[in-house]
Amino acid sequence: MGIVIKQSIKGTVVNYIGVVIGFITTFFVVTAYLTQEEVGLTRILIDAAVLFASFAQLGTGASIIRFFPFFKNEEKKHHGFFFWTLIVPLVGFLVFLVVAKLFHGTIIQAFSKKSELFLSYYKFVFPLSLFMLYQSVFEANANVLMRIVVPKFVREVGIRIGLLLGYLLYGYWHILNLDGLVTVVCITYFLAAVIDFLYLLSLGKISFKPELGILSKPLLKDILFYTVFLLLNAITVNVMPLLNTFFVSASMGLAFTGTYAIANYIATVVEVPNRSLNAIVQPEISEAIKNNDYLRAETLCKSVSLHLMLSSTLILFFIWINIDVLFSLLPNGEKYDAGKSVVLILGIAKIINSTLFVSSSALNYSKHYFWSLIFTILLTLSAILLNVLLIPRIGMDGAALSHLISYFAFYLCLLLILRLKLGISIFSRSQLKVIILTAGLVLLNLAWVQILSPLFLKLPFSSTANALSDAIVRSVFLMMAATGVCYFWNISDDINRIIRKVLHIKK
Repeated sequence: MGIVIKQSIKGTVVNYIGVVIGFITTFFVVTAYLTQEEVGLTRILIDAAVLFASFAQLGTGASIIRFFPFFKNEEKKHHGFFFWTLIVPLVGFLVFLVVAKLFHGTIIQAFSKKSELFLSYYKFVFPLSLFMLYQSVFEANANVLMRIVVPKFVREVGIRIGLLLGYLLYGYWHILNLDGLVTVVCITYFLAAVIDFLYLLSLGKISFKPELGILSKPLLKDILFYTVFLLLNAITVNVMPLLNTFFVSASMGLAFTGTYAIANYIATVVEVPNRSLNAIVQPEISEAIKNNDYLRAETLCKSVSLHLMLSSTLILFFIWINIDVLFSLLPNGEKYDAGKSVVLILGIAKIINSTLFVSSSALNYSKHYFWSLIFTILLTLSAILLNVLLIPRIGMDGAALSHLISYFAFYLCLLLILRLKLGISIFSRSQLKVIILTAGLVLLNLAWVQILSPLFLKLPFSSTANALSDAIVRSVFLMMAATGVCYFWNISDDINRIIRKVLHIKK
């Protein structure tokens, strides 16, 4: 697990650089220079393109990870594996282009009342989705070659810089109109795909010449069945993260979509470690399951689950204890503070997803992957039903709650099947320690707020400066307390090694 931790740390550093840029963009540019409706427009365009691209992939991303071990041969440039990863998504894109055309009238009807502005820019979804599609494919190829940092830098940093530039050109310098802003969004993702492609070429480990001889009938049959499974799976599982955006837009309007998007962005920070650690560990889990090494697979799953539970829980904790300060610093924050409770609800859902996502990966790479399809269909149907029931009653909170409840039920079913079919459990005693640690931090924070926070509020500065000082000092103290408990309670050997290395502590 050591090498996985090292590589994931590099990826996580890149992710957090992206988070800083995203924070600046969201908190000091987007909310200052774009209206809530314009924020909602950019969000729904990107989400719609992500959804379309996930369908068009035909499961290529997961197939690359699952079947690469069968083609893996560096001397022969992996038997032209890269060729197939280009052709399959192209076919998928053309197929779903036809499907989108057939359902054009339905889409117009759904958004015509509350989100008419989206329909004016709907045509941009298709080129944007094509660029996203191939960026994801190139990134998946880099992952199996154990080269995650550059593609991750492009995704987390490069794209955010491009979008930031577009927002400034539109809202601050007034050089672009709204058409120009949407065009810049498309160009940004186009350049990201091109850079990832050139990076893959620079590695010198890929070939565009397919070797048909390596495709035995059993392997080809397995690939075809798995592709069909992933296609159906994508129609369900990829709808989930984006479902709320469409329901809020259609039911409440783009202004509410903008508020929901800001809250969702804050909650998304919780999942940052998940993006790196799962990306680098999935190929290892796939190979372990291919070799029927379920003990190795379980060891990887437990380690990933523990580290993601710890990191995501602590991140949400520190976000939530400072949520009022965050919204007070936000330009036009009073327009968006209706999303505070959304941050908490979605944050809990993202902890669940981060902690348990590895169980989905393990099941998908086994011969029992069809169970995942069954559960994701139920997941999506339950989320749709809950959105329909809850949004009219409690608005955006209803959308967030539907997300949380559906994911909780989904993972309960998934964990049961993983245990029964593969004998794999992702839980360990250390995760109980994480829960106790979090409870202790909550009590410490409450004690601080009751005893020390009133003293900070009496400082001879502005109320905002006093609150910010309290938040910073309190957060540093609680972080030091959390680090100390993690180390002396030995929650994770890997984390302890990192702490000793950073602080130059001898074992």
